[in-house]
Amino acid sequence: MKVDWVIIDVYSTQNFWYAYLCGMICKLKSVPYINILHGGNLENRLRKRYFSFFNGANYNIAPSRFLYTKFTDAELKNLKFIPNAIALNQYKFKQRGKLKPKLLWVRAFAEIYNPFLAIQLLEKVIQKYRNAELFMVGPKKDGSFEKCRAYARKHKLPVHFTGKLEKNEWHQLSEECDVFINTSTIDNTPVSIIEAMALGLPVVSSKVGGIPFLIDDEVDGVLFENRNLQDFTNKTIDLLENRLDSMNISIEARKKIEKFDWKIVKHLWVNVLT
Repeated sequence: MKVDWVIIDVYSTQNFWYAYLCGMICKLKSVPYINILHGGNLENRLRKRYFSFFNGANYNIAPSRFLYTKFTDAELKNLKFIPNAIALNQYKFKQRGKLKPKLLWVRAFAEIYNPFLAIQLLEKVIQKYRNAELFMVGPKKDGSFEKCRAYARKHKLPVHFTGKLEKNEWHQLSEECDVFINTSTIDNTPVSIIEAMALGLPVVSSKVGGIPFLIDDEVDGVLFENRNLQDFTNKTIDLLENRLDSMNISIEARKKIEKFDWKIVKHLWVNVLT
Protein backbone atom coordinates (compact mmCIF):
# COMPACT_ATOMS: atom_id res chain seq x y z
CA MET A 1 0.00 0.00 0.00
CA LYS A 2 1.34 3.41 -0.98
CA VAL A 3 1.02 6.35 1.38
CA ASP A 4 1.68 10.03 0.70
CA TRP A 5 2.53 10.99 4.27
CA VAL A 6 3.15 9.40 7.63
CA ILE A 7 2.07 11.69 10.48
CA ILE A 8 3.71 10.92 13.82
CA ASP A 9 2.60 12.20 17.23
CA VAL A 10 5.81 12.79 19.17
CA TYR A 11 5.77 12.94 22.98
CA SER A 12 8.66 13.33 25.36
CA THR A 13 8.44 10.17 27.48
CA GLN A 14 7.99 6.48 26.55
CA ASN A 15 6.04 7.28 23.38
CA PHE A 16 9.14 8.99 22.01
CA TRP A 17 10.80 5.65 21.26
CA TYR A 18 7.83 4.51 19.17
CA ALA A 19 7.80 7.82 17.30
CA TYR A 20 11.56 7.70 16.76
CA LEU A 21 11.35 4.16 15.37
CA CYS A 22 8.54 5.19 13.00
CA GLY A 23 10.67 8.06 11.73
CA MET A 24 13.68 5.82 11.15
CA ILE A 25 11.54 3.34 9.18
CA CYS A 26 10.17 6.20 7.07
CA LYS A 27 13.69 7.37 6.28
CA LEU A 28 14.73 3.81 5.38
CA LYS A 29 11.72 3.46 3.05
CA SER A 30 12.01 7.01 1.67
CA VAL A 31 8.49 7.84 2.88
CA PRO A 32 7.89 11.50 3.83
CA TYR A 33 6.86 12.02 7.43
CA ILE A 34 5.54 14.85 9.57
CA ASN A 35 6.13 15.12 13.30
CA ILE A 36 3.47 16.69 15.52
CA LEU A 37 5.27 17.88 18.64
CA HIS A 38 3.76 17.36 22.08
CA GLY A 39 4.86 17.38 25.69
CA GLY A 40 6.27 19.99 28.01
CA ASN A 41 9.74 18.33 28.08
CA LEU A 42 10.11 17.44 24.41
CA GLU A 43 12.94 19.91 23.87
CA ASN A 44 15.09 17.60 26.02
CA ARG A 45 15.06 15.18 23.06
CA LEU A 46 16.79 17.74 20.85
CA ARG A 47 20.15 16.12 21.45
CA LYS A 48 22.65 15.22 18.76
CA ARG A 49 21.67 11.54 18.95
CA TYR A 50 18.03 12.25 17.99
CA PHE A 51 18.47 15.43 15.96
CA SER A 52 18.35 13.59 12.63
CA PHE A 53 14.85 12.32 13.50
CA PHE A 54 13.55 15.88 13.73
CA ASN A 55 15.73 17.25 10.95
CA GLY A 56 14.76 14.41 8.60
CA ALA A 57 11.03 15.13 8.83
CA ASN A 58 9.43 17.11 6.04
CA TYR A 59 7.80 19.21 8.73
CA ASN A 60 7.81 19.47 12.50
CA ILE A 61 4.43 20.87 13.49
CA ALA A 62 4.46 22.81 16.76
CA PRO A 63 0.92 23.17 18.16
CA SER A 64 2.10 25.78 20.69
CA ARG A 65 4.22 28.92 20.58
CA PHE A 66 6.19 27.42 23.45
CA LEU A 67 7.43 24.42 21.45
CA TYR A 68 7.82 26.55 18.34
CA THR A 69 10.22 28.80 20.27
CA LYS A 70 12.14 25.86 21.77
CA PHE A 71 12.60 24.17 18.40
CA THR A 72 13.43 27.44 16.63
CA ASP A 73 16.31 27.86 19.08
CA ALA A 74 17.62 24.50 17.83
CA GLU A 75 17.79 26.02 14.32
CA LEU A 76 15.44 23.51 12.69
CA LYS A 77 14.37 24.81 9.27
CA ASN A 78 11.37 22.50 8.80
CA LEU A 79 9.25 23.95 11.60
CA LYS A 80 5.67 25.22 11.33
CA PHE A 81 3.21 26.50 13.91
CA ILE A 82 -0.29 25.01 13.62
CA PRO A 83 -2.36 25.28 16.83
CA ASN A 84 -4.42 22.47 18.29
CA ALA A 85 -7.88 22.70 16.81
CA ILE A 86 -11.33 22.40 18.32
CA ALA A 87 -14.76 22.42 16.68
CA LEU A 88 -15.88 25.68 18.25
CA ASN A 89 -19.57 25.08 17.52
CA GLN A 90 -19.46 22.19 20.02
CA TYR A 91 -18.49 24.54 22.87
CA LYS A 92 -21.38 26.42 24.43
CA PHE A 93 -20.08 29.68 25.84
CA LYS A 94 -21.57 30.48 29.24
CA GLN A 95 -21.12 34.02 30.47
CA ARG A 96 -20.81 33.99 34.25
CA GLY A 97 -21.69 36.95 36.44
CA LYS A 98 -20.63 36.78 40.09
CA LEU A 99 -18.52 33.66 40.40
CA LYS A 100 -19.45 30.87 42.76
CA PRO A 101 -16.60 28.96 44.50
CA LYS A 102 -17.23 25.85 42.39
CA LEU A 103 -13.84 24.72 41.10
CA LEU A 104 -13.22 22.33 38.20
CA TRP A 105 -10.00 20.36 37.59
CA VAL A 106 -9.67 18.16 34.49
CA ARG A 107 -6.52 16.07 34.05
CA ALA A 108 -5.09 12.62 34.69
CA PHE A 109 -4.17 11.86 38.30
CA ALA A 110 -0.40 11.90 37.86
CA GLU A 111 2.29 13.61 39.92
CA ILE A 112 3.42 15.87 37.05
CA TYR A 113 -0.08 17.39 37.07
CA ASN A 114 0.09 17.94 40.85
CA PRO A 115 -3.56 17.15 41.66
CA PHE A 116 -2.92 17.38 45.41
CA LEU A 117 -2.38 21.14 45.02
CA ALA A 118 -6.02 21.42 43.91
CA ILE A 119 -7.09 19.71 47.16
CA GLN A 120 -4.91 22.10 49.15
CA LEU A 121 -6.44 25.06 47.33
CA LEU A 122 -9.95 23.93 48.23
CA GLU A 123 -8.89 23.60 51.87
CA LYS A 124 -7.79 27.27 51.79
CA VAL A 125 -10.75 28.60 49.82
CA ILE A 126 -13.32 26.85 52.01
CA GLN A 127 -12.09 28.86 55.00
CA LYS A 128 -13.54 31.94 53.30
CA TYR A 129 -16.34 30.34 51.26
CA ARG A 130 -18.12 27.61 53.22
CA ASN A 131 -20.02 26.53 50.09
CA ALA A 132 -16.85 25.89 48.05
CA GLU A 133 -16.62 22.60 46.14
CA LEU A 134 -14.05 20.93 43.90
CA PHE A 135 -14.84 18.63 40.98
CA MET A 136 -11.90 16.52 39.80
CA VAL A 137 -12.26 14.80 36.43
CA GLY A 138 -9.71 12.33 35.11
CA PRO A 139 -8.34 8.78 35.16
CA LYS A 140 -5.88 7.33 37.67
CA LYS A 141 -2.26 7.19 36.48
CA ASP A 142 -0.28 6.75 39.67
CA GLY A 143 -0.70 6.88 43.44
CA SER A 144 -1.69 10.54 43.42
CA PHE A 145 -5.39 9.64 43.17
CA GLU A 146 -5.33 7.62 46.39
CA LYS A 147 -3.38 10.41 48.10
CA CYS A 148 -5.99 13.00 47.09
CA ARG A 149 -8.97 10.86 47.99
CA ALA A 150 -7.56 9.85 51.36
CA TYR A 151 -6.79 13.46 52.31
CA ALA A 152 -10.21 14.70 51.19
CA ARG A 153 -11.94 11.99 53.26
CA LYS A 154 -9.78 12.57 56.33
CA HIS A 155 -10.47 16.31 56.31
CA LYS A 156 -14.09 15.98 55.15
CA LEU A 157 -13.52 18.19 52.11
CA PRO A 158 -16.26 18.47 49.46
CA VAL A 159 -14.30 16.94 46.59
CA HIS A 160 -16.18 15.09 43.87
CA PHE A 161 -14.05 12.50 42.05
CA THR A 162 -15.86 11.69 38.80
CA GLY A 163 -13.28 9.44 37.17
CA LYS A 164 -12.70 9.83 33.45
CA LEU A 165 -15.60 11.50 31.65
CA GLU A 166 -16.36 11.77 27.95
CA LYS A 167 -15.92 15.26 26.56
CA ASN A 168 -19.64 16.03 26.40
CA GLU A 169 -20.03 14.80 30.00
CA TRP A 170 -17.43 17.10 31.51
CA HIS A 171 -18.67 19.96 29.35
CA GLN A 172 -22.09 19.44 30.92
CA LEU A 173 -20.51 19.32 34.38
CA SER A 174 -18.66 22.56 33.64
CA GLU A 175 -21.96 24.45 33.61
CA GLU A 176 -22.21 23.83 37.36
CA CYS A 177 -18.71 25.27 37.92
CA ASP A 178 -17.36 28.80 37.72
CA VAL A 179 -13.54 28.50 37.87
CA PHE A 180 -11.25 26.11 36.00
CA ILE A 181 -7.96 25.32 37.75
CA ASN A 182 -4.80 23.77 36.32
CA THR A 183 -1.98 22.65 38.63
CA SER A 184 0.58 21.12 36.25
CA THR A 185 4.27 21.24 37.08
CA ILE A 186 5.22 20.47 33.45
CA ASP A 187 3.02 21.27 30.49
CA ASN A 188 2.79 22.31 26.87
CA THR A 189 -0.61 23.62 25.69
CA PRO A 190 -3.29 21.50 27.35
CA VAL A 191 -6.41 20.98 25.28
CA SER A 192 -8.42 20.99 28.51
CA ILE A 193 -7.43 24.64 29.09
CA ILE A 194 -8.32 25.55 25.51
CA GLU A 195 -11.71 23.89 26.02
CA ALA A 196 -12.30 25.66 29.34
CA MET A 197 -11.55 29.02 27.72
CA ALA A 198 -13.99 28.19 24.91
CA LEU A 199 -16.69 27.29 27.45
CA GLY A 200 -16.37 30.61 29.27
CA LEU A 201 -14.68 29.27 32.41
CA PRO A 202 -12.08 31.69 33.82
CA VAL A 203 -8.82 29.72 34.09
CA VAL A 204 -6.35 29.86 36.97
CA SER A 205 -3.21 27.96 35.98
CA SER A 206 0.35 27.32 37.07
CA LYS A 207 2.85 29.38 35.08
CA VAL A 208 4.82 26.52 33.51
CA GLY A 209 5.97 25.37 30.07
CA GLY A 210 3.78 26.57 27.25
CA ILE A 211 0.92 27.92 29.37
CA PRO A 212 2.22 31.53 29.51
CA PHE A 213 2.32 31.37 25.70
CA LEU A 214 -1.40 30.51 25.74
CA ILE A 215 -2.66 32.71 28.59
CA ASP A 216 -1.96 36.42 29.01
CA ASP A 217 -1.98 36.86 32.77
CA GLU A 218 -5.01 38.81 34.06
CA VAL A 219 -6.15 39.43 30.47
CA ASP A 220 -7.63 36.10 29.32
CA GLY A 221 -6.71 33.96 32.31
CA VAL A 222 -4.80 34.04 35.59
CA LEU A 223 -1.34 32.57 36.25
CA PHE A 224 0.26 31.60 39.56
CA GLU A 225 3.80 30.56 40.42
CA ASN A 226 4.38 26.83 40.07
CA ARG A 227 3.71 24.83 43.29
CA ASN A 228 3.06 28.05 45.23
CA LEU A 229 -0.11 27.39 47.22
CA GLN A 230 -0.29 30.90 48.68
CA ASP A 231 -0.04 32.55 45.26
CA PHE A 232 -2.58 30.06 43.88
CA THR A 233 -4.97 30.85 46.73
CA ASN A 234 -4.55 34.61 46.43
CA LYS A 235 -5.17 34.59 42.67
CA THR A 236 -8.23 32.35 42.98
CA ILE A 237 -9.77 34.51 45.71
CA ASP A 238 -8.99 37.67 43.72
CA LEU A 239 -11.00 36.14 40.90
CA LEU A 240 -13.88 35.09 43.15
CA GLU A 241 -13.94 38.53 44.80
CA ASN A 242 -13.91 40.15 41.34
CA ARG A 243 -10.75 42.09 42.15
CA LEU A 244 -9.81 40.60 38.79
CA ASP A 245 -12.44 41.24 36.10
CA SER A 246 -13.69 37.68 35.63
CA MET A 247 -16.30 38.63 33.03
CA ASN A 248 -13.80 40.39 30.79
CA ILE A 249 -11.24 37.59 31.27
CA SER A 250 -13.86 35.09 30.13
CA ILE A 251 -14.79 37.13 27.04
CA GLU A 252 -11.17 37.71 26.04
CA ALA A 253 -10.40 34.01 26.46
CA ARG A 254 -13.23 33.02 24.13
CA LYS A 255 -12.03 35.56 21.53
CA LYS A 256 -8.55 34.07 21.62
CA ILE A 257 -9.79 30.49 21.28
CA GLU A 258 -11.91 31.36 18.25
CA LYS A 259 -8.60 31.29 16.34
CA PHE A 260 -8.29 27.59 17.26
CA ASP A 261 -11.49 26.68 15.43
CA TRP A 262 -11.00 23.80 12.97
CA LYS A 263 -12.59 25.90 10.21
CA ILE A 264 -9.52 28.14 10.43
CA VAL A 265 -6.83 25.62 11.39
CA LYS A 266 -7.71 23.16 8.62
CA HIS A 267 -6.46 25.62 5.97
CA LEU A 268 -3.02 25.59 7.61
CA TRP A 269 -2.98 21.78 7.34
CA VAL A 270 -4.11 21.90 3.69
CA ASN A 271 -1.18 24.18 2.90
CA VAL A 272 1.24 21.64 4.44
CA LEU A 273 -0.24 18.52 2.84
CA THR A 274 -0.69 19.84 -0.72
